[in-house]
Amino acid sequence: MKKTTLLSALALTTTLLSATAQAETKKLTLMLDWFVNPNHGPIVIAQQRGYFKDQGLEVVIQEPADPSMPPKLVAANKIDLAITYQPNLTIDVAAGLPLIRSATLIATPLNTLMILDNDKSKIKTLADLKGKKIGIAIAGNEEATIGTMLKTAGVNYDEVEIINVGWALSASLASGKVDAIWGGLRNFETNQLALEGYKSKAFFPEEHGVPIYDELIFVANANHYDKDAILKFNKAIEQAAIYIVNHPSAAWSEFVAYAPDTLNNELNKRAWNDTLTRFALRPSAIDLKRYDDYAQFMYSQNIIKTLPKAKDYIPTLQ
Repeated sequence: MKKTTLLSALALTTTLLSATAQAETKKLTLMLDWFVNPNHGPIVIAQQRGYFKDQGLEVVIQEPADPSMPPKLVAANKIDLAITYQPNLTIDVAAGLPLIRSATLIATPLNTLMILDNDKSKIKTLADLKGKKIGIAIAGNEEATIGTMLKTAGVNYDEVEIINVGWALSASLASGKVDAIWGGLRNFETNQLALEGYKSKAFFPEEHGVPIYDELIFVANANHYDKDAILKFNKAIEQAAIYIVNHPSAAWSEFVAYAPDTLNNELNKRAWNDTLTRFALRPSAIDLKRYDDYAQFMYSQNIIKTLPKAKDYIPTLQ
């Protein structure tokens, strides 16, 4: 009788502990900006090494069918967090979407204006692009960004021809269809071209008149975000970023183990090494002036019609 009572008590205790553990685990849905790639290193490592779990989180990582949708799904309160770009967040907030920036993933621009760098090329500087063709992937704010960069070299935007080449940026440049591409990332397209036998040269927007910005950030719904969960999420991302910087080779092995069939290749390995120094080591850190400066740039270039203040969409989550 005593043994039966003891077993029943133990079973009850186990059930209660299990129920408590489940109650304390917070589930978060995170939608990436694109399919998993080295830009998402800290997210994957936090998942692989159990940093999310240590914070009491169950993070469900999703890839978007349409890269433009993640912030919109957050704004509609369909998912908890999404990855987007600082310029895109500014546009979305200026348009009235209820979004906040909750953390930074990659703290420097990755976008470039890229040309081939060889003996045959007659293009060596931005000034040499006058009268040339520039390929873009998606039409948007290129007049402001490319125009600003060209202006620093004395070239007007209407003195170049913009061609939409879709996602065939590297191929269009390598084949000579265009003389330069806008949207080639310094950690990917440079390596992709190199693997195909082409040497490239990148002009960086932040060195040619465009204010510096965070490339990739996390956003949450302004009206429904869970502050405590975000703080725990950010802590896990911070741990992962520091681990990657301290142990880049081991972290690479753990990263590709997440999806070896798609991640374990030479392009991703090169991109991984070129992205290490760009991960935000303090993802929660706030720089309101950086956001306000870029918003002012977008406003002055007529990309946005209203000028949002960073303090209104970047809360202090402390």
